Amino acid sequence: MAELQLKSLEKKYGNGFKAVHGIDLKVKEGEFMVLVGPSGCAKSTTLRMIAGLETITGGEVRIGENVVNDLVPGKRGIAMVFQNYALYPHMKVRRNLSFGLKLKRQPKEQIESATSDVSGILEIDELLERLPKQLSGGQAQRVALGRALIKQPEVFLFDEPLSNLDAKLRASMRVRITDLHKRLRDEGRPATVVYVTHDQVEAMTMGDRICVMKDGHIMQVADPRTLYDRPANAFVGGFIGMPEMNLVPAVLTRDAGLRLTAGGQTVEVPEGLAHRLNVEDGAVTLGIRPQHMSLVDAGSPGAFDAEVVNVEFMGHEINVHARLGEAVLVAVVQTTDLTRRIARGDLIGLRPYAARIHLFDADTGENVSLAKDH
Repeated sequence: MAELQLKSLEKKYGNGFKAVHGIDLKVKEGEFMVLVGPSGCAKSTTLRMIAGLETITGGEVRIGENVVNDLVPGKRGIAMVFQNYALYPHMKVRRNLSFGLKLKRQPKEQIESATSDVSGILEIDELLERLPKQLSGGQAQRVALGRALIKQPEVFLFDEPLSNLDAKLRASMRVRITDLHKRLRDEGRPATVVYVTHDQVEAMTMGDRICVMKDGHIMQVADPRTLYDRPANAFVGGFIGMPEMNLVPAVLTRDAGLRLTAGGQTVEVPEGLAHRLNVEDGAVTLGIRPQHMSLVDAGSPGAFDAEVVNVEFMGHEINVHARLGEAVLVAVVQTTDLTRRIARGDLIGLRPYAARIHLFDADTGENVSLAKDH
């Protein structure tokens, strides 16, 4: 395995459109790095440049000690797993796994040993004599994973490999892939992985670190907990987390104490937030996750009064949608914590947890409530 580095990487097309804007990223040897972002953010384009399937128009891709910009995919030391599996339909699973090694003219004994090893790791021994058309989606994806694994590449590249599976199978395959990565690490065979997805659940549950992208720019690179607790900007805050973070236009004032006005209501800024701020008075964006508010009576200190517009019963928890001015906030409340029935039209109080409030610069989107938070 090897370290992967992207240095000032760019992609510009002939019509002048710039898809990737000089990004820098280092993936450590044996690390599971996830590229995540909305459709059109250039995460797949970035992956394809690493793989050699897309030309690089600026910067460099380095795998280990080698700059691979001008190398064909087969010479880069990478293996790629696609969302459509890309298995050879006329070859049985055994031959699908071993075909790449046969092309390299490796000894028959070595090929058989590698095939047996990989099929055992992925628990597909019973599938070796089947054709791809005889496999389920999950089985086909395991074979595609095995075909990459058997090559023992420097870097594994995954391009939305689970997007064609149903929700239950996606969850199962997430666990299988991350368990495999940990197992290889424990066995002294660490796998360097770059995994592209638009699904933030995959990103949060699979990645050692996550690179959040938007419009060909990197917005933040961090481990899952840091992205969730300390988003660098409003985009990351709103993209990471389910339900998504509530983002509400607000105004910060220091008249008669530090105050925050949102939706026509003003509350005193709690001490837990005040000591973290590094911003002057003026327009900000209030960010608060649905899980980080308590439901209290209307008129309670430190709470915003809001009118309930929808209630979603999820079993162990309830999603309460309530209107605050022009915005609709979502609060996640544990069912066991509710002391009364909540219905559409009720006036309730939503009190943010002081330590969990984020304020973002209204113009740049930068999180201005992290500067003094250590």
